[in-house]
Amino acid sequence: MDFDFTDEQQSLRDAVSRWVDKGYTFERRRAIVDAGGFDRDAYSELAELGLTALTIAEDHGGLGQGAVEAMVAMEELGRGIVLEPLTQTLAVSAVFGQWAPDAIQQQWLPRIASGEALVVLAQQEPQSRYNLDRCAAQAHSNATGYTVRGEKSLVAAGDQADAWLVPAQLDGRMALFIVERSATSARSSGYLTQDGSRAAQVVLQNAPAQLVTTDGVAALELAVDTGIAAICAYAVGAMEKTLALTADYMNQRKQFGVPISTFQALRHRIADMKMQLELARSMSYFASLKLGEAPESRRRALSQAKVQLGHSMRFVGQQSVQLHGGIGVTDEYIGSHYFKSLTQLEMTFGDTLHHLGQVSERMKDTAGVFG
Repeated sequence: MDFDFTDEQQSLRDAVSRWVDKGYTFERRRAIVDAGGFDRDAYSELAELGLTALTIAEDHGGLGQGAVEAMVAMEELGRGIVLEPLTQTLAVSAVFGQWAPDAIQQQWLPRIASGEALVVLAQQEPQSRYNLDRCAAQAHSNATGYTVRGEKSLVAAGDQADAWLVPAQLDGRMALFIVERSATSARSSGYLTQDGSRAAQVVLQNAPAQLVTTDGVAALELAVDTGIAAICAYAVGAMEKTLALTADYMNQRKQFGVPISTFQALRHRIADMKMQLELARSMSYFASLKLGEAPESRRRALSQAKVQLGHSMRFVGQQSVQLHGGIGVTDEYIGSHYFKSLTQLEMTFGDTLHHLGQVSERMKDTAGVFG
């Protein structure tokens, strides 16, 4: 199997890398955090690079690219721990492209592709944990369409998005709906998360909605799996930068008159960090390549990837802090922000223990031997 990237994919990587290095500096990121954790101008710059249109079909103004191109872009964004939620755009685009009726695709996909509209998932509820089929929100049909009532937590950039993709129970079955933030009876309150990004609590009180699909569980699973693949790639970029920062610090920090990078025990720890990074990278590739497979195979593969990425993120982040010492957790030092980002990513779309349980559940019929 050929794991080399094409010239087009490498050009995409180079373009995103240049933007991160020059257009999304640590100083700009800190200013965005201070301003609330989301910058519409930065999101528009992602759109100008073509990233919001990356996986949307050309018929709807997109570039018609695939999961590998999305992975390449997300790795580079991870190196800059970019706060703007491209992961959400990729997840929502996947659902719209596969499940939404033509009218909704024509209404929303061109606007998402151009960066004019930001649509995010609003699936998390206080009692649902990571179970996608557990949903208390309720939807009802009326003469003019549908309304949704419920409360959603940890909605990425929820008070800044133009619309939310919301699961709700419709006639005893979970369905997915589009609810515009400007809709009557829709309310959102934003806050900063631990890594500096923005999230919101969304309250819907019979808010007008558009039906995307009545097969809500399957569509939501696709959205979350797309999101997992995206954050796996993002985490690889963040870990790669964390490792580089740590190695550079060890080459500068001296003890007993010599750089601490000369101490054999510490060099072994750097080697272990590198090993965990490469294990994570291979599983990130695996996750992206499995996105197009049948749901059962895809779900199993994405959980396997999230387990490995969870272990790797925790190990690389914690080892970096240990090797830096006290400076590794100070807000003024860039490394602490990578540590916080990796820690939060480990819990996004299901933590390591949750996905370990999912992998275990899917091993019952095969005694641990995957076909």
